[in-house]
Amino acid sequence: MKRVIIFGNSGSGKSTLARQLAENYGLAHLDLDLIAWLPQTPPERTPLKQASGEISRFINKHDAWVIEGCYSDLLEMAMYKASQIIFLNLPIDDCVTNARNRPWEPHKYASKAEQDSNLSMLVDWIKQYQSRRDTFSLAAHQALFDEFTGKKTMISSNQ
Repeated sequence: MKRVIIFGNSGSGKSTLARQLAENYGLAHLDLDLIAWLPQTPPERTPLKQASGEISRFINKHDAWVIEGCYSDLLEMAMYKASQIIFLNLPIDDCVTNARNRPWEPHKYASKAEQDSNLSMLVDWIKQYQSRRDTFSLAAHQALFDEFTGKKTMISSNQ
């Protein structure tokens, strides 16, 4: 039974890989972007207790799944149930290129124009991946990868 967690920088290909795995293996798919933020402007993180409940409900509802995101604090809540993790540790320039070429994500944005209006902010954020020390950082992702004792893979190129 596959229970896969995929994480990495924004633009690393998490959603694309998760969709492929979900389609190829019949896995339920949870994009943590959908539960990490409250539906309001300006954006605010969902309280961890609430997000934890949503993750637990997802895991308990599905025997086989893929969960993807950049939120180490949320990913930790599912790691104990994962059979495998995949760390997409691509070069920053590749993540920026992927973000610039990202197709419209209708489950996140009302239009492609709305999505693209955030692009410059996203590119700046992607470029800070190695220097940040938050739940979205390279350091946090590396710690998740290092601490996991099951099957794990690090991918460092778009190939």
